[in-house]
Amino acid sequence: GNALPAVQTQANVYVMKKITKNLFSLETTKKKAGSLGYSTNPEEITATVYKFRHPSAPAFLQIDIIYNNFSISYNLANDPQPLDKQPPTPEVASSQVQNFISQASLLPLDLKGQIKSDFLKVEGQSLNPALSLSDANLTRVSLMRSDLEKIPSVTQNPKISNVWFIVSGDPQRERQIISGEFHYFPIDDKQLSTYPIKTVQQALTDLQNGKGYIASLGENKDGQVTQRDAQIAYYDPGVETQFYQPVIVFTGDRNFLAYVPAITDTYYGK
Repeated sequence: GNALPAVQTQANVYVMKKITKNLFSLETTKKKAGSLGYSTNPEEITATVYKFRHPSAPAFLQIDIIYNNFSISYNLANDPQPLDKQPPTPEVASSQVQNFISQASLLPLDLKGQIKSDFLKVEGQSLNPALSLSDANLTRVSLMRSDLEKIPSVTQNPKISNVWFIVSGDPQRERQIISGEFHYFPIDDKQLSTYPIKTVQQALTDLQNGKGYIASLGENKDGQVTQRDAQIAYYDPGVETQFYQPVIVFTGDRNFLAYVPAITDTYYGK
């Protein structure tokens, strides 16, 4: 087959910070919801997840009181007005999103580095990709975690990150953020260990033996894929986890993308 590039021979594994619930968690979360424009009288969904309604828009915020990870939903069927205006450019949308998260003091430093954007149009009940701003109803902004030691992060869905928001061109603030997910867990960059990592060939064998994660099968219906490239990245799962750890990312023909854990199993728990 074709020769794949070698990757570095060792990498750091970081410990993720652990945050626990305390007596003030709910009060703190209520303040954050209020600063984002939501009512401060929530409905309890679970012991740690609460739902806040917007006082003047058909929108709600669901937020966990430990990490303050949240999602936003807006009922466009009740109020399609946000779709009437041309959506913001990526630059404008990204500063609106960053301002919005900052209002609740939730924007971490390592989410300011890499920002991706794409355009969406509403077709029936679904949101589909739009080719350009003029063709779109909404702009989606994804905030990626910054590179660590020049190594990029990857997420479960290669198209969008764990922190993304969909923005409309409506001039009224409460109609601008139409939808969003904020799943962010902080890394303790003082707590790290260095481990040897698999060769690309070992990782490829693991992938062929089903020990990897296929992030995108692409247009490869028969499952026969030619791998073209391999590089190292950090996998950011968007859920609470013990370690922030490296993976080897394989890229293949027709939009194939897969991740294989880079550290050999013998070093720490399976």
